[in-house]
Amino acid sequence: MDGAAPVLTDLRIRNLGVIGDAEVEPHPGFTVVTGETGAGKTMIVTGLSLLLGGRADPRLIRNGAEQALIEGRWRTSDVARVADLGGVLDEGEAIVSRQLGASRSRTFVGGVGVPTAIAAELVAGWVTIHGQAEQQRLAGAERQRTVLDTFAGESLADELSAYRVAYAERRRGEAELTELTTMARERERELAMLTFGLDEVAKTAPQPQEDQSLAAEATRLQAVDDLRLAGRVSLEALSGDDDAVLDQPSAIGLLGAARKALATAAHNDPSLSPLAERLTEAGYLVNDVAADLASYLARLDADPTRLEWIAARRSALQNLTRKYGDSVDEVLGWAGTAALRVAELGSSDHRIHDLTVLIATLGAELAQRAERITAARVEAAARLAALVDDELNALAMPHARLRFRVSPTPELGPHGADQIALLFAANPGGELGPLGKVASGGELSRVRLALEVVLADVDAGQTFVFDEVDAGVGGSVALEIGRRLAQLARRSQVIVVTHLAQVAAFADRHFVVEKADDGQVTTSGIRQVQQADRLSELARMMGGLESTSSARAHAAELLVEAGR
Repeated sequence: MDGAAPVLTDLRIRNLGVIGDAEVEPHPGFTVVTGETGAGKTMIVTGLSLLLGGRADPRLIRNGAEQALIEGRWRTSDVARVADLGGVLDEGEAIVSRQLGASRSRTFVGGVGVPTAIAAELVAGWVTIHGQAEQQRLAGAERQRTVLDTFAGESLADELSAYRVAYAERRRGEAELTELTTMARERERELAMLTFGLDEVAKTAPQPQEDQSLAAEATRLQAVDDLRLAGRVSLEALSGDDDAVLDQPSAIGLLGAARKALATAAHNDPSLSPLAERLTEAGYLVNDVAADLASYLARLDADPTRLEWIAARRSALQNLTRKYGDSVDEVLGWAGTAALRVAELGSSDHRIHDLTVLIATLGAELAQRAERITAARVEAAARLAALVDDELNALAMPHARLRFRVSPTPELGPHGADQIALLFAANPGGELGPLGKVASGGELSRVRLALEVVLADVDAGQTFVFDEVDAGVGGSVALEIGRRLAQLARRSQVIVVTHLAQVAAFADRHFVVEKADDGQVTTSGIRQVQQADRLSELARMMGGLESTSSARAHAAELLVEAGR
């Protein structure tokens, strides 16, 4: 076996069904699990199914226990995926466990809790379980297509990968084109509304913060008389009134008098000189203010015409702010966004044309790839059918025929243009019919095994778990099934739950599930059997008395036959 292939090295089950606490260390090749009916040997399959994301049914928890635990240990080179989940390897092995409680379940990978679906995806790359559910899936068209595509190999896989990329791109293009064409009227309505609004804004041509500056100017013009009175009163207080009959004190005059008084007194006390200088500076400032006030009053004239123009302009701006924003700046922002949207809507016709061309181009590419995919499937179907027929012949079905029918679908789909059907006939001259309808349970088991043996060369590297692969068969057919399972185990790890000694005899390692009953609780345990114990178990399985010498001799003969 390939050293890089994942191998299940240990499976621990606690409080699951009738199993109290059991541990199985499967062989890297062929491991078999046997036991009496009702002993709980299918719990091995159930436990692995739970690690593969199976439904956490609280009824699976053993009576009297609060929770069940399933823990699998794999030797794997898939270190990166475990690390991506935050887990760590234990002595080079990945541990995946699942705890089942009455109300919830928890899953761990490498000691770290992860969503069950994520852990299941990881384990699915390591283990494939074949039970009754797999037989049902094999009867479905989707599974049959997957089987054929897997056998066809990398050349078809590469073509399918490129096909799916182009198919997904065409689907996206078709969705966008549908949206653009079905929303054409809505786009025209939006375009007309935006164009009208932009025309209104362009005609008015507002300037940034114009509404605020016009409001301030209007307030000033409306209060011109009050402003003139305040200016004159202030100017007279600063510099006096030239028209007054009597001299009135003014700030400039009083500051000048104070400065002169201090300058005169400074001859006697020099410390007053700085104060006199400061009064001089204050006088300059007051003179400047008086000059500016005089200039302001000279410009302050009532302008009824300007006031009327401002009122009209503000009305035009308010017409815009009612529709497109609370201020002129918001209106200008809306106009910028609207212009971009208009450009986008105007380019829709170009986009429709581009999408139409793209979809047609991708359609031609998909048609060509679909033809190559069909050809590859037809060729692979013939080869696979021939190989499976040989395997069925070895499984005591010499006249059985398995055929893949590759027929065209009405239109291209996500996997090409083919409808795959698996047809089967068990008897010579029998008419081929759908596998799920014409094959019995035993025939379906052998078809499934034949497919696995053939596909093992392509799909090696997994652990294959078989439950009831020998359903409905016995005798020499069972012997051939055991031989084929052993052949499969040369390439992949194989674990089989069986009730047939002919199958169990081929195993590299043999485990027996045994139950004990104390009158109140039934408990099952698992132990490995070798040599004499194994002979006894095989004798029991063949319906003989395990303690009789004849039954044990028959079992020994079976082991010799398997060893050949």
